[in-house]
Amino acid sequence: MSPPASAQPGRLNLEAPMTPATASVAAMDAPASGATPRRARALGRVLKRKPLGLASAAVLSILVLTAIFADVLAPYDPLETQPEIRLAPPSREHLFGTDDIGRDVFSRVIHGARISLWVGLLAVGLGTFAGMIIGLACGYWEGRLDIILQRVMDAVQAIPGLLLALAIVSVLKPSTTNAMLAIAVVIIPGNSRIVRGAVLSAKQNRYVEAAEAIGCRQPRILVTHILPNVTAPILIIASIWLGNAILIEATLSFLGLGTQPPTPSWGLMLSSTGRAFMEQAPWLAIFPGLAISLAVPVKPFENVTEGCIIAPPGMLPTERGAMTCPGRWA
Repeated sequence: MSPPASAQPGRLNLEAPMTPATASVAAMDAPASGATPRRARALGRVLKRKPLGLASAAVLSILVLTAIFADVLAPYDPLETQPEIRLAPPSREHLFGTDDIGRDVFSRVIHGARISLWVGLLAVGLGTFAGMIIGLACGYWEGRLDIILQRVMDAVQAIPGLLLALAIVSVLKPSTTNAMLAIAVVIIPGNSRIVRGAVLSAKQNRYVEAAEAIGCRQPRILVTHILPNVTAPILIIASIWLGNAILIEATLSFLGLGTQPPTPSWGLMLSSTGRAFMEQAPWLAIFPGLAISLAVPVKPFENVTEGCIIAPPGMLPTERGAMTCPGRWA
């Protein structure tokens, strides 16, 4: 007489009753399978409700593609001079005209997008990352560390952002790299305060207490259970600061403290040739100014970011993770 299917080795009994533990795990795994479609529908609803976010996302996509394919899209070398056609008006050969030494303005505007986007993304990335680390440390450990770091952040935040960036670049040296670092320093204080508040709220949740109770180490609790629950404000702040960073870089270049000639930069183009030939060749100021005006409103891209981070109802993956933390027992 052969043993039952459940007793035979190598065979899986698919008809065995589900135990309570198996049922609870399956219930927690069920929402994950439909997470992607629900996130896509949530994003679609946000875009319909906030069309400005969709427009900003389109502008940002154009900027990114222009910066990536600048060498392909630019019809001329942005540094090539042709004195015989200096200050030529817009035409088929030169869509945005030429500047005072015969350089193609359209090519320089395209390559200027690469500088602006590069500085904006790196500055926002550095500032957001540093602010996130400070906010996580202050919000989780509090105490003297929180008091000292937050007083330093208060002192930095008391200085207007543009003045602080001007002071930092003046002390260091006018360059694109130093302008990027100065913008990152301006971003850090506000980000750290917002992340700190989010951490103070998140660490009161029961899944954090459960992780501490079963012996999870503090760094693991921060990375696994608290950080995923504070990513929403971090992404929103980063998307807001992207347009501001591009504007500050253009301002520093306009004042001669950012990108240096002959590298094409929108602010530098406004300062060097736009002001000097405003009446004689107005296109030298119009087209770089339009580029800045289109790039700065990427701040409403936060609407798209909001749709991307909306979690479907019933999905709290960190609650599940808190009960299975493989950290060391106390």
